[in-house]
Amino acid sequence: MSTMNKKIPMRLCIGCGEMKSKKELMRILHTPEDTFVLDVTGKKNGRGAYLCKSEECLKRAIKSKGLERSFKMSIPKEVYAALEEEFINIEAE
Repeated sequence: MSTMNKKIPMRLCIGCGEMKSKKELMRILHTPEDTFVLDVTGKKNGRGAYLCKSEECLKRAIKSKGLERSFKMSIPKEVYAALEEEFINIEAE
């Protein structure tokens, strides 16, 4: 009998484009209420995009319009500002 290795879920960072394990990444969520939030647990309902836990990747994603491509919609500047704010708060913890 062989022991089963548990498969690690891999996701693509929309900032740097690297494949990393789900645990290393943060999830940005587009909720059914049409809002965008950082999903720290990774379990909330809605369409998600993944991002490294670095401000650099967030800036890259904004510049390359990674979120727009992931969610197939245009994203207001206020959303990016709010995400940056949340990101800073999480990094500070």
